[in-house]
Formats: sequence, C-alpha cells, structure tokens
Amino acid sequence: MSTISAPGTDAPPAEVPDYPMTRAADCPFDPPPTLHTLQAQDPISRVRLWDGITPWLVTRYDDMRALLSDPRISSDSTNPHYPQQSPASSERRRQSRSFITMDDPEHARLRRMVTAAFSIKHVEALRPVIQKVVDGLIEAMLTGPKPVDLVQAFALPVPSLVICRLLGVPYADHDFFQSNSKMLIKRTTTPEQARAATQRLIDYLDGIVGDKLAHPADDLLSTLAARVRAGELSRREAADMGILLLIAGHETTANMIALGTLTLLQHPDQLAQVRESDDPKVIASAVEELLRYLNIVHSGRRRVALEDIEISGMTIRAGEGVILANDIGNRDPAAFPDPGRLDIARNARHHVAFGFGVHQCLGQPLARVELQVVYSTLYRRIPTLQPAVDLDEIPFKHDGLVYGVYELPVTW
Repeated sequence: MSTISAPGTDAPPAEVPDYPMTRAADCPFDPPPTLHTLQAQDPISRVRLWDGITPWLVTRYDDMRALLSDPRISSDSTNPHYPQQSPASSERRRQSRSFITMDDPEHARLRRMVTAAFSIKHVEALRPVIQKVVDGLIEAMLTGPKPVDLVQAFALPVPSLVICRLLGVPYADHDFFQSNSKMLIKRTTTPEQARAATQRLIDYLDGIVGDKLAHPADDLLSTLAARVRAGELSRREAADMGILLLIAGHETTANMIALGTLTLLQHPDQLAQVRESDDPKVIASAVEELLRYLNIVHSGRRRVALEDIEISGMTIRAGEGVILANDIGNRDPAAFPDPGRLDIARNARHHVAFGFGVHQCLGQPLARVELQVVYSTLYRRIPTLQPAVDLDEIPFKHDGLVYGVYELPVTW
C-alpha cells in the first residue's frame, strides 16, 4: 500500500491499496481478501494502479450494474484518464483498437457487423460441430498416455478449433496466434514485447483478410472482407476486429474449461450432479454458477466518467477513472446469498461475468454453448477424472489479465 492524496477529492491522505490485489494462497478460486473487506466497508474507494494513478474501484453488484449501463461512463481507451491494465495493454491499444474500447456510435457501428455470427440462433447451429470437436479430443486423450495436461490436450484446443472455423482462420496456425495472444494478456509483458506481438497479429490477420477479399468463403472474416470491399470498413479495422475475436474467442473459454474442471474436482458433490445429469437445464445452470463463482476476467471492467456521477453517496467526478470489479461483484451477498459457496442449482444467470449494458460480451452465446457441451460430456466420458498432482502444485495465472491455470495434469 502507499499513502497518497486521492486526486479530485478534498479528502486527507489515506492508504490506497494497490490493484489488482493478491489472492489468498490457500484460496485460489476466491477473489482477494481485500476485495471482500472493501465491499463490506468501503464499496466505492480509490486504488493505485501500476502507473501511479488512483481510479475508483466499485465492488458492489448493484453499483456495478448501474454504472455499466450509464451513458455517462466511457469505454474509450484513448481517453488520457482511462485506467490501463498494464504497460503492455496500454501499448497494445495504441497499435490496435477494438470496438470494446470505443463508445457509440463507433462501437455500435463496428459491433453490428459481427453480431449475427454470435447470435443465439447461429451459435446453437454450431452445437453439433462443437460436440464433434469435444468428442474427438476426449477420444484422443483416452487412447493416449496419461497423465495428460488438460489445458494443452483439451481446454485450449476446443475453443481454438471452434473460433478458427467461425472466423476462417487456419487451425494449423494455432501455435502462432496462441503464443502471441498469451504474451498480450500477461501483466508482466513489456511494452516492447507487446508491440512486437501486436504487430505480428496485425500482419497475420491483414494477410487473411486479403485472402478473403480474393477468395471469399462462408466465414466471418469473409463477411468483414465484403464490408471492406463495399467501403464500409477499412482493411485495418477488419484486421483489428479479427485480432479481438481470435484472442477473446479462445483465451477466455479455454481458461473457463480448465479452471471450471479443477473447481468441480474440488467439489465432488457438485461434480457428481453435473456428471450424472442428462438434463440440459442442469448443465446450463452449472455453467452460469461456475461463471459467477470463478470470474476469469479478474482485472475489472475499465471506464472513465464523462460527467459527475452520484452513486451510493459518493461523487465520481468527470475525467476520473473507474474500475468495476466483476469478480467481487459476483460474490456480493446482496445479489447472491452465501456467495462463497459453489451451488450449481443456484439461479446465477444475472451474474456480471460477461459485463452488463451495451458493452456486455459479444461472444457470450458461443462461450455458453461451448461450456455446456464440455461440462455435459467430459465428466461423463471420463467419470474417474482426477488431478494428477496436489492443488498446491498447479500453476495459477496470477500474472494474467485472464485468470486460470497454466497446466492441469489429470489422470483417470
């Protein structure tokens, strides 16, 4: 912690905790203890980021939803007061901006171009394809050596294969785009490393868009290429959108598959309910509860106030940064009774794991279907699945912008 004056207020100097915060070593599935304390005692308070700025941190569920749906809150990452996640993240956004860090009308214009591909109807039509991918990877695990790293053998390939098919990206290039995306979502990556990784991805996606311009196919990048041809989108904008969709389309779901599996293995009663049920509603409920409980996006939703905003007795001034900590918001007892308990029968659909408002996650229908297929298949096909090492030997992604595990050795 550091003792500094909170900018934009007349308050005396106070201890401002650093953010993001450290999880308890013996509770790797739970938000940091300091977040629980702030939620109970000081739910809208200052935190200190890597670059010394002290934005507001919002920790209660109702305040979070109110601000995420407030047009006076901006997602524009070019705003000088935007609370950047890391030096690498700041550098990446200077090179390649996506619509998730833009405000309307630009946000809405670009997002509309890809919305249909992630609609519930379109994603549901992909369910048999996703099931085939999952079945094939499980079969490969069952016929191969064990123990096996579930991350590399299963959790990462499932969403990577699916998003490659959806976008029209060759899966044969997965090592390239996975290694570069991994670099971009680590807090320890230097600006120079981020710049190089971003440029490699820009060149790669620009090349694919060029191929789609010449040889269109039935995929999302071909759809974007058609927009380029029609003058509705620049080729660079199409490449930037491709980067966003490619990274978000595999990193988040891959981490949820591995971390969700490890969580269920630590809760055998809940795992048994998932494994033994053939009711799609039970599986869907389990997915929502695991999304609420785990919150792999654990660095908060970043925003800037465009006007003064009064909320819960506090005033957020125009130009001040705001971080909405969805991980602790989903553990708010006012929204989820006994929030520290995993309960797959809970009605958790109102969680904020995918955000809220106009910027809520575009890919949430796809993520839900992928997780439903995985959770309904993996534990049934391998009913004796278990970790091959103790919990304290599993490397968690404490240094990542997306939380999860680097490896998950399993056997059966």
